[in-house]
Order: sequence, then structure tokens, then C-alpha cells
Amino acid sequence: MSFSAQVGIFVLISLGVTFAVALGLIASQRPGPLPESQDGLAFDRLLNRVQGSAEGLERTTYGTPPMPLTVAGRGADKPILVLVHGSGWDGTQFDGLAARLADAAEVRVPTLRGHGPGPERRGDVDYIGQLEDDLAALVSDAGDRDVVFVGHSSGGGLVVRMAGGRHGQRMDAAVLLAPFLKYNAPVTRANSGGWAHPLTRRIIGLSILNAFRIHLLDRLTVIQFAMPRRVLDGPMGGHATTAYSWRLNTSFAPRGDYLSDVAALPPFVLVAGAEDEAFVAEGYEPLLTQATTKGRYQVLPGVGHLDLVDAPQTETLIREVLHGL
Repeated sequence: MSFSAQVGIFVLISLGVTFAVALGLIASQRPGPLPESQDGLAFDRLLNRVQGSAEGLERTTYGTPPMPLTVAGRGADKPILVLVHGSGWDGTQFDGLAARLADAAEVRVPTLRGHGPGPERRGDVDYIGQLEDDLAALVSDAGDRDVVFVGHSSGGGLVVRMAGGRHGQRMDAAVLLAPFLKYNAPVTRANSGGWAHPLTRRIIGLSILNAFRIHLLDRLTVIQFAMPRRVLDGPMGGHATTAYSWRLNTSFAPRGDYLSDVAALPPFVLVAGAEDEAFVAEGYEPLLTQATTKGRYQVLPGVGHLDLVDAPQTETLIREVLHGL
């Protein structure tokens, strides 16, 4: 047998072993019920806010298939402000903030694909990067108007990802509200403070397959969220999404080299609460200034992760960004 043939056989055997290991890792772990825990995020206070009435909000749809969209303050002479919700919930997270900012901008609040009541496929998208494409389509009519993206938690991570991708030029400024950067970022607490429960072996196996551009199993669940039972059983339980596929979870965060995506951001403000249960608020500035000098950083005393959206200081900072365009 020739040397080249021996090399070919060795390569085939190595690939076979690699794929077998990947498939074994994926098959060895499946989603299941999460244990009841006192850890996690304070969704009770969030629900108390979103269940209140918010005047001046227009409920419509965007994209294909139609996905929920809330619009406030329509006006062709205003900048466009896009509010991007975090993991596990939908655009109603921003009802109060959208109504309050309607005088300063045309506020567009999408419910991202795979989320909200009655999505086509809950917790899933068609391909990695589809969420960025959806957000770009949402502002495709902007013309010469300024566009500001505001993202909370994983929504902030999506804004960072978008900045570093092919649609980054559609963003004139950004406001990042306690953004998720990566599971291994120094600012991320263990399991995001008890909220996120990754299926680590599955993630490793799918990472191997994706490295070879094999995407047949990207629909599989790789992370679950500790949504409180009282929320799931309550009147807005249908708004919750408790698990993500590989392709949605990958789409909803910056790339592996997250600081490269951070470096591509336009001028931005990053806001986090000192009492954030998922992230270390004081850690953002020393981390992100390694990649960019375009940011301004604020830590809000006494504010937790979900309370950040409706904190009065958050609205003030967003108005300052809009005024500075």
C-alpha cells in the first residue's frame, strides 16, 4: 500500500472517530425538567410591569412568517429606536419603556423569531444568523434616519453580534443593558445566576459538527431556562420560551471572539445594575475597553437584572443618546 493511501485511510479513520465522539456526546444528554430553585431572575416584578396598560402602543407584525411587533411614536422625522428583548421572554418586556420614549423616537419593539405567544417554532430559527437578518429587515426602510439599537441581556448580546456582522452599518448608536457577551466572559456569573442551564456535552458535540460545516442537528435543544413555575402557570405563561436550539442560541450571542464584535460597535452606552443577579456590573468597563474606546459605562445602585429596563436612569440615558445623534 502506498504512503498516500495509508495517509488517506488514517484521515478517514480519524474523521470517523471524531464524528462518532461528536454524535456520542450529543446523544448522551437530553433536555429534561429543571429542579425547583430559589435562584434565577425576578420575573415576578417583570410580569407586574408588563401586565399593566401601556397607552399609545400599536400592535402589528413584521417579517415572514409574521412575528409580533410593537410600534410607538410613529414619525418620519424621528430617529428609529429598536428595543431587543432578552432570553426567555418577548417584546412585551419593553411596553412601558416604549410608551415613555414615543415622544423622542419611533420605537420599534420586535418579538424575535422563536419567541412570544404562538411562534412558528418555539425556541428555534432556520439558520445561524437569522435574528440579525430579521433586525436588519426591520430597519430596511430607515433611509437617512438614524437607527439606535437597545438590547437587554441576550438582546444586548445580539446587538453586539449584529455590530460585528454584515449588517453592522445599519446601526448608528447602541445602548447595551447588562448584555450577555459569552458564557466564559469574566462578567458572566455561573449559569447567568442560575437562569441558564446549558447541555454542555451536546454543545461540544454540535460545535465539532459545525466545525466541519455539518448542520443537520442544529435544531436540537442545547440550553434550558429556569423560568419560575408560577410564571409558566400564570396568565402570561404563553409568552415564555424555556429552551433554545443550537442555532437560535448561537444566533442570540456574540461570536466566540466576542471582543472583536465589541470592537465593531458604533458609539454606545452600557448600563448595568449593581445588584444584577446574572452579570458583574463593575466588570464591563475594564473588559470592553480592551477592545474599544467608543463606550460610556454606568452602574446603577440598587438595580437588578430585570429591573434595569424600567429604571428611570435607563430612560434618561437612552434619551441622551437620542439627543446626541
